[in-house]
Amino acid sequence: MIAIIDYGVGNLYSLSSSLSYLGIPCAVTRSAEEIKAADKIILPGVGAFGDAFQKLKDTGLVPVVKEEAANGKPLLGICLGMQLLFEEGFEYGRHEGLGLIPGSVCPLEDDLKAAGLSLKVPHIGWNALDIRKKENPLMRYSKNGDFVYYVHSFYAKYCEESIVATSEYGVNLVGTVARGSVYGCQFHPEKSGEVGLRILRAFSEIA
Repeated sequence: MIAIIDYGVGNLYSLSSSLSYLGIPCAVTRSAEEIKAADKIILPGVGAFGDAFQKLKDTGLVPVVKEEAANGKPLLGICLGMQLLFEEGFEYGRHEGLGLIPGSVCPLEDDLKAAGLSLKVPHIGWNALDIRKKENPLMRYSKNGDFVYYVHSFYAKYCEESIVATSEYGVNLVGTVARGSVYGCQFHPEKSGEVGLRILRAFSEIA
């Protein structure tokens, strides 16, 4: 069973519906006991980094998530949930993250402007994946050029060793990361059609 953590900022219905469509047992929960009993964990999220991390702390689940990840239980962060896996985020100031993956979450607009680009932020739309680590189990059913759906204004940086796949939007966006049993997707697999369903299936099959 996959525990989908409910801390007040997730796109829970689409995610749970996608897993149910695939026949993968899941439960939306904020129960530490259920999360510990689950085979895998998904940390979804939409909104602002600092606010979301505070809400996660308020549930009392931060130590649970860190402990389960340290014990090797597969954990997947999605969108803002992926960003929270990092050490810090710079949305309306500096905020600490879970620190499960080295790196920072920084404003996309700043880097686009520095590159002389006037692309829209938030970045909303479909972009192709460039898979750097095809052997990663999360990419088991994916291929270069698969399109996934992004909605975000900030993106991960300084995490080269953890990058699994990127997408191009003026700059190279970190699309997928992995470190040990911890995985992350900046895009929304639950909104990415068949491509996203294949990624969710691959996560469900990670030992």
